[in-house]
Amino acid sequence: MCNLTNDVPQAFDWDAATQKSVNRWDRYELNHSVVEFVAPQEYMVRPPQPLVYLFLFDVSYAAVSTGLLATSARTILDSLSRIPNADRRTRLGFIAFDSSLHYFSIPKDEDENGETSMLVISDLEEPFLPMPHDLLVPLTESRQSIENFLTKLPVMFQNNQNNGSCLGSALRAGHQLISPLGGKLVALSASLPNIGTGKLEMREDKKLLGTSKESSLLQTANSFYKSFAVECSKNQVSIDMFLFSSQYQDVASLSNLPRYTGGQTWFYPGFNAGRGEDAIKFASEFSDYLSSEIGLEAVLRVRASTGLRMSTFYGNFFNRSSDLCAFPAFPRDQCYVVEVAIDESLQKQFICLQAGVLYTTCNGERRIRVMTLSLPTTTNLADMYASADQCAITTYFSHKAVERALGSGLDAARDALQGKIIELLQTFKKELGGGSMGGGGLQFPANLRGLPVLFLGLMKNVGLRRSAQIPSDLRSAALCLLSTLPLPLLIQYIYPRLYSLHDMPDNAGVPDPETSQIVLPPPLNLSSERFVSYGLYLIDDGQTQFIWVGRDAVPQLLADVFGVQDRSQLRAGKSTIPELDNDFNERVRAVIQKSRDHLSRGVGSVTVPHLYVIREDGEPSLKLWAQTLLVEDRADQAMSLAQWMGSLREKVVQ
Repeated sequence: MCNLTNDVPQAFDWDAATQKSVNRWDRYELNHSVVEFVAPQEYMVRPPQPLVYLFLFDVSYAAVSTGLLATSARTILDSLSRIPNADRRTRLGFIAFDSSLHYFSIPKDEDENGETSMLVISDLEEPFLPMPHDLLVPLTESRQSIENFLTKLPVMFQNNQNNGSCLGSALRAGHQLISPLGGKLVALSASLPNIGTGKLEMREDKKLLGTSKESSLLQTANSFYKSFAVECSKNQVSIDMFLFSSQYQDVASLSNLPRYTGGQTWFYPGFNAGRGEDAIKFASEFSDYLSSEIGLEAVLRVRASTGLRMSTFYGNFFNRSSDLCAFPAFPRDQCYVVEVAIDESLQKQFICLQAGVLYTTCNGERRIRVMTLSLPTTTNLADMYASADQCAITTYFSHKAVERALGSGLDAARDALQGKIIELLQTFKKELGGGSMGGGGLQFPANLRGLPVLFLGLMKNVGLRRSAQIPSDLRSAALCLLSTLPLPLLIQYIYPRLYSLHDMPDNAGVPDPETSQIVLPPPLNLSSERFVSYGLYLIDDGQTQFIWVGRDAVPQLLADVFGVQDRSQLRAGKSTIPELDNDFNERVRAVIQKSRDHLSRGVGSVTVPHLYVIREDGEPSLKLWAQTLLVEDRADQAMSLAQWMGSLREKVVQ
């Protein structure tokens, strides 16, 4: 990598297990670009930590009345066998909060007359740990007691009228409890933290939306959320936020906790477990989250050949020193971007980049994962453009745009995106497209043709677009997605999929004979020009799905798909497609299901998008929402693709 010759250890060509000499070119690290080593003793500051989950339950009136408490307790109960516990060291703990903190001391199973006892602490300024030893219990040894506790928990608080939420104090108490070990704080919150540490105000102001002052709503309102997150990072504590409020919850402030601790923010606005769709979505995602194998106490370092320097890192972690990124926990699916600066002219034909992650597996093994990438260098700009990856470029600028939006505001973020695409087009035209001789068109090599529309999609995304209609919680949650979604999901979030269902080819919605995977219809451009009034369409950005029913949809189509005779009987809004006994209904459901299949795209986590049924002649606000995903149309205050390409052409040709 660095063109130095190193001595290899004596036993490099000897296999100690079989006592035979081996061919060195069979070694994994000489054949694969990704390889893991079991870390020796000197890579440990302490023995590998066990997996620790400490759940912080909101038990205020809002959480109880929406069914959040019951659903989350039930989901954890059902998922206990899925939580990684191969080394039988996994520990769980539970704290509940409203305007006080409620600790639960859970006995071990062999303790015959052991009852779970609740300890209530009302002093939020200096919360102390009542009896620190049995607040974190080993899942294996207290399984029965944990199950009993989770069954009783919703009943304990079923009549709670308390509207307080001391989330900040609960987080501090949780940190105090698990910081000797490290682990995950899992906060489930249904309202704005209104008392105790990290108290937040209701600061949403409709008059500010769409103005230059809007960006102040995307900033943190209380410095506690950044400083506390950094403190957690030092003690290997990672925080995941599950947010469910039907009113303003200040996602902008709360999302800092996961941002600096390698966690994630999950947002379920207006959650109500009484709606089956809401309960199923949360329970499926939460159960999958609990079962996922994560890394613990991880650090990432990226190295490169001489002349290259890692200048900036983007993603959810804490950048501890110039080149060391700290992850108290390493989640399963997040995206990280590293910006590399060229400090001196590169003489060699190839350069190398190498990312090394030192981490502990959930099963208590310390490992080093090394990823190596070798890239050719060139002095020819045409090679550069021809080998560029438009999806990777879009991901990089998505992370930069989020940083710009939080630092300088939304206008600055959109202007920077527009400036960058113009610069890329201008450089190409000047250096490779025959300069001013080449006529007035826009030119790009085939592999970058999608870049202008991806940038337009990014500027029109709910996180960045100019609008006076987007509540700041929704915007902040979208900015979290733009800076964490893995590439295949990010690209779909920026440029959603559109499928025509009423006229899909015969093989769509049925398994492919060779791969046995369901075949999707061919995707269409995101423009209302593609719609016919008698059609049925699926629009899917990976987070939400819309079924669009045209105003002239024939009764037979409605009967086959929805089981209704007439359009007026069709229930619009959040919904599920009924299971009917006909071939077309089965195929439509198969397409919707396949469109949700992230695993086939190499992404491990389960997301269950809400499905909304939209009638073209129905509820205007729902219709508008679906139309904002049609990136190539004109919407709100943003231009259509044709206008956008025209304005780029003017600026590039100048």
